[in-house]
Amino acid sequence: MADLSTDFLGIKSPNPFWLASAPPTDKAYNVVRAFEAGWGGVVWKTLGEAGPPIVNVNGPRYGAIWGADRRLLGLNNIELITDRPLEVNLREIKQVKRDWPDRAMIVSLMVPCEEQAWKAILPLVEETGADGIELNFGCPHGMSERGMGSAVGQVPEYIEMVTRWCKQNTRMPVIVKLTPNITDIRYPARAAKKGGADAVSLINTISSITSVNLDSFSPEPSIDGRGTHGGYCGPAVKPIALNMVAEIARDAETRGLPISGIGGVTTWRDAAEFLALGAGTVQVCTAAMTYGFKIVQEMISGLSQYLDEKEITLAELTGRAVPNVTDWQYLNLNYVTKARIDQDACIKCGRCYAACEDTSHQAIAMSPDRVFTVKDDECVACNLCVNVCPVDGCITMERMEAGVVDPRTGVTVSDDYANWTTHPNNPAARPAAE
Repeated sequence: MADLSTDFLGIKSPNPFWLASAPPTDKAYNVVRAFEAGWGGVVWKTLGEAGPPIVNVNGPRYGAIWGADRRLLGLNNIELITDRPLEVNLREIKQVKRDWPDRAMIVSLMVPCEEQAWKAILPLVEETGADGIELNFGCPHGMSERGMGSAVGQVPEYIEMVTRWCKQNTRMPVIVKLTPNITDIRYPARAAKKGGADAVSLINTISSITSVNLDSFSPEPSIDGRGTHGGYCGPAVKPIALNMVAEIARDAETRGLPISGIGGVTTWRDAAEFLALGAGTVQVCTAAMTYGFKIVQEMISGLSQYLDEKEITLAELTGRAVPNVTDWQYLNLNYVTKARIDQDACIKCGRCYAACEDTSHQAIAMSPDRVFTVKDDECVACNLCVNVCPVDGCITMERMEAGVVDPRTGVTVSDDYANWTTHPNNPAARPAAE
């Protein structure tokens, strides 16, 4: 069985699966149950400054998006940071870390954007024996209206400033949690690095309204007939998270900055994708809230089996896909494929035909007895048919060999690499004399 032990910023854990800062990590009872189930670490639900605790709503806190089979695709959350007293959280963190010394214990923090507020809470957390802190610069609702959360995370100068305050006032590794509610994730990541951050984690939740009740005309979840935007998470946000992780991993200014990946991790495969794009650990929330803590056991066994089958280590997986992430302009325009339909696997549902005929390139023919075939002279290889086909592997994309004429373009397929920067149709690629 593959070794999944992880060393992230010197923080050791038996596997890279951590619970994210969220309701599942709000108290010792939950965290102990998580560790018993096998989680490698937790990020304790965000703590605020000493004094009267935050007050959360007393009505519904979640909105939801479901698939056709009622599978949960996304949650909209309007809950705030912990509403438990600071001293209670600190006492429980200390006890859990003492009882589970081999598990990663990260404490999420969010206090006003004032140096004294950070200087006051850092030694309190440090005294618990926690392994590190995560600066919550991502929460898009409730706290952001108070000048915290994403209100800080959307201003690179603030990120750099607060990160520097923390690095100057604690021995603990500092992880900066980034908001996705920004145009270009590279700028806040660069700011975190300039401030001395040891790592970044992303993505935090996406500002959203998941639905509107068409009887009460209130956004869901509805509190006394009114709703608000919240933070969107779950499987639906994974593509956004993967892209942002990859942007940081391949950016010249942040390349090599350790990353804890967050956003829709539900299976071992999701985790492996984050790791391949440069994450050193992955954080999970919605999957645990949907299926319970023991889902980590499937993640552990699945990732271990994958590494064994590939005959690679966890370290060799981490970042392996980063060199293959590029900009559109560098994609090989001489790479030509065509769709192929396996007639033995085809169930004759006609979804490929309907999609291609109505919305794509009219490249699939249907015979009177419902046999579907690809018209190579029309197929642009968009692979829409592959994505709508309900039978896995029934439709595949096959590369045309060099020297063969593409019946759609009449151009001989070449083995040479050529991209948009050199294409004759690109005005910027034409000689200056033209």
